[in-house]
Amino acid sequence: MTGSETPPSFRLAYVPGATPAKWVRIWNERLPDVPLNLVAVPAAEAAGLLRDGDADAGLVRLPVDRDYFSAIPLYTETSVVVIPKDHLAAAFDEVTADDIADEIVLHPLDDPFDWEKPPGQPAFERPATTADAVELVAAGIGLLVVPQSLARLHHRRDLTYRTITGVPQSQVALAWPEERTTDLVDDFIGIVRGRTVNSTRGRRGGQEEGRAEKKGAASPGKSSSSRTGKPGGKTPRAGGKSGGSRAGGAKAGGAKAGGSPRTGSGAKRGKPRRRS
Repeated sequence: MTGSETPPSFRLAYVPGATPAKWVRIWNERLPDVPLNLVAVPAAEAAGLLRDGDADAGLVRLPVDRDYFSAIPLYTETSVVVIPKDHLAAAFDEVTADDIADEIVLHPLDDPFDWEKPPGQPAFERPATTADAVELVAAGIGLLVVPQSLARLHHRRDLTYRTITGVPQSQVALAWPEERTTDLVDDFIGIVRGRTVNSTRGRRGGQEEGRAEKKGAASPGKSSSSRTGKPGGKTPRAGGKSGGSRAGGAKAGGAKAGGSPRTGSGAKRGKPRRRS
């Protein structure tokens, strides 16, 4: 072949809610001659995009096919319920799955959770996307349980969200095809792992790490408090920060598992009721 070869570049896919900005900044500082190109992809299409070679690695939601992909879990997101600002649950910092058992809870086709059984009552139809589901919440059709990053991504002034317990949590990981563990992939692994420029681990350390993760060397249920590579803006709790205020001196985490939320005075409040 004549002429100069195509200069190297690194393509990083990321699913909605993932925040690669911090790592991109470090990449640009360390490898200024290697462009990093971001590829936004719906969560359901991320694996196919990586298989087809349209990205070198991706920030994806677990689970992934561990027979084909290496994956390093990065952090676990807080789960929240998206509600209208005037909903009863907005008076509390935290609710449980039991508190919304009588509510219609929307289950979009691109739901990031691997539900065994979604909480609440099912709607007549499943919305096509999370964005569609948020519109339905705003219209008073039902509630929506999502990772906190998606609640922020689809923020509306007439909606808020609260931490919810008793539901799955979404784990974000760096994944790539194991057979295509390139030097640039290793460079990015080093960045998300927090290695310094002169780390003695060197390149190819990421391949061994990815295999170790696959064999269970690191627990897939790793909590956000011990995560590495924490992206900017992630917080362990959503309670009281997204809108609405605590009412009646409500206790933090003012909903007990299997019971109704209580106010600070100890008087029982009714469960959040289905909006007409």
